[in-house]
Amino acid sequence: QVQLVESGGGLVQAGDSLRLSCAASGRTFSSYAMAWFRQAPGKEREFVAAIIWSGGRRYYADSVKGRFTLSGDNAKNTVYLQMNSLKPEDTAVYYCAAVSRPFSGYYYNTRTYNYWGQGTQVTVSS
Repeated sequence: QVQLVESGGGLVQAGDSLRLSCAASGRTFSSYAMAWFRQAPGKEREFVAAIIWSGGRRYYADSVKGRFTLSGDNAKNTVYLQMNSLKPEDTAVYYCAAVSRPFSGYYYNTRTYNYWGQGTQVTVSS
């Protein structure tokens, strides 16, 4: 069984930075892509950032471009999300996701991913 474990969330003030980490553990696992999503209270889960390991392409939601940076290590199935200039509207539970095979859907669609972490809370106060 594959598990994704997130860490690094917390309570910060607007303008501060946080770094989230996500590591896959369990049986031998090779991901094709990994991503971060977030879900605020009363809202649907939304795409934040993704990386497709083949070619190293990275994608970001417009709302986080220029502030968030996704990095990672394919061999370790680990991704990081560096979040700078945080805003109160970034407050959400952040989820790590992974897909183990090439997909025909979209990197920003939750249905593309077949593994999910439990989430880590990020709260940004004004």
